Amino acid sequence: MSQKEKKYQTMSGIPLKELYAQTDLERIEFDDNQDLNRSGQYPFTRGIKPGMYRDELWIMGQYSGFGSAEEANLRYRYLLEQGQTGFSIALDLPTQIGLDSDSSLSCGEVGKVGVAIDSLEDMEKLFDGIPLEKVRQIRTTANSIGPLMTALIVGFAEKKGIDPNMIKVLLQNDPLKEYFARGTYVFPPDAAVKLAVDVIEYCAHRLTNWVPQALSGYHIRESGATAVQELAFCYANGISYFKDAVDRGLNIDQFAPKMYTFFAAQMDLLEEVAKFRAARRVWAKMMKEQYGAKDPDSMKLSILAYTAGGALTAQQPLNNVARVTIEALAAVLGGVQTLATSSFDEAFSIPTEQAVTVALRTQQIIAHESGIVNTVDPLGGSYVVESLTSEIEKGVHKYLGRISEMGGAVACIRSGYFQRELVKEAYQYQKSIETGERIIVGVNAYQSGQEENIPIFVTGPETEERQVKRLHELRGRRDGLALAKAMDHLKKEATAGKNIIPAAVEAVKAYATLGEITECLKEVYGTYKDLGIY
Repeated sequence: MSQKEKKYQTMSGIPLKELYAQTDLERIEFDDNQDLNRSGQYPFTRGIKPGMYRDELWIMGQYSGFGSAEEANLRYRYLLEQGQTGFSIALDLPTQIGLDSDSSLSCGEVGKVGVAIDSLEDMEKLFDGIPLEKVRQIRTTANSIGPLMTALIVGFAEKKGIDPNMIKVLLQNDPLKEYFARGTYVFPPDAAVKLAVDVIEYCAHRLTNWVPQALSGYHIRESGATAVQELAFCYANGISYFKDAVDRGLNIDQFAPKMYTFFAAQMDLLEEVAKFRAARRVWAKMMKEQYGAKDPDSMKLSILAYTAGGALTAQQPLNNVARVTIEALAAVLGGVQTLATSSFDEAFSIPTEQAVTVALRTQQIIAHESGIVNTVDPLGGSYVVESLTSEIEKGVHKYLGRISEMGGAVACIRSGYFQRELVKEAYQYQKSIETGERIIVGVNAYQSGQEENIPIFVTGPETEERQVKRLHELRGRRDGLALAKAMDHLKKEATAGKNIIPAAVEAVKAYATLGEITECLKEVYGTYKDLGIY
């Protein structure tokens, strides 16, 4: 393709001019006070704190976990020793959908893409020897099982005599995106919203230091969404949770200050910087104008970013170090609060120790050697960045209006609207690679013709065998009467429509397994069947 034929646009398809100038800001009626202002001031475009990284660096917390709780524990302790300031508990697929490790559906997946957690006993081993109160943030991917992970951590703390509110926990707890972007759903959407809001309500009253939910655009983006769709679909899901929470009598200022969003950091550096800035502006205006928030902290959006794994290639995998660096730079220039960096070998498997160390060192080099942390919002005022920020903001509002007219996020899931939008964009993206319109180094250009051999992490079958054996031993020694009483109480609370978290904590402390609790809740709420709309 000649330079004259080439389309100049962002990764998401926003047309780009050859040169931006002051006239571009005038064209969009850019107002410095209303659209920009100072960092730490509404609408927080430039950042949620006045000094940003001058005062405190972002939380560096790698997404990690594999095999048994003991194996994952060693990885967390290693990364904390290497300077990591938080960590994210990667759960295996059976755990994410509430299956025990000895379920026939779990065969071959136990401990494979995350750690296997069957009961409180596994949590005790997972956290062994880690000074949890000193870790800046402990995250978990629990979505459909968000209430159960809440119960596990609370149960663990209470058993150990620790105040659970002293542990800085971030729960993903965003099941709606599972129905169209990720796939680890369990219950029907309405029940999923109810259970997610159980966590929000419980935390608002009892665990005020916890982040009860991280609204997740990351998985939506990785499923094909544009930057605009990533924000819009994510916020549409949030609006569904907020409505339920407010309907229960919660005030927006009781939970919004602790909320996070979870976004991808993709390869288009300028668009991504603009996206993070637009995300804060949209959030601030939504909290103030739509929900009537009075607490300024409700309007300050905390962002967790993860460098996009979908950008990594199996071909010439060491090139992924450069890709992750660009994505991480976009996140930092965009002013995020927490960052997880992908490892160069993740196109093959979960990372080796060497690969995850390089990923962490990438963040540390940016923080301590690049100099970009010395100035707040260093790209603020750039004609192109401000233009893109406003363009993305405008696009998000347009989508949110359309989704509202269609009945909200749950209605869009049921109709297949979200699914079809993602499939359409994913197809166009893949087509642009196959036609050569989009260059991916080592994939459709600059191929070496040789395969590069790098160490690949493999979880052996013995991990599953040990986990199943331990689960059977647990079932044989726990107090059957205490377990039956706790499970009966849980089912009654769920049937009565009450908040299930207190009852789930008691079930967990009686060493009920995740699978047993999930089956109990399925009897009340039912099970979701995929619509197959594509």
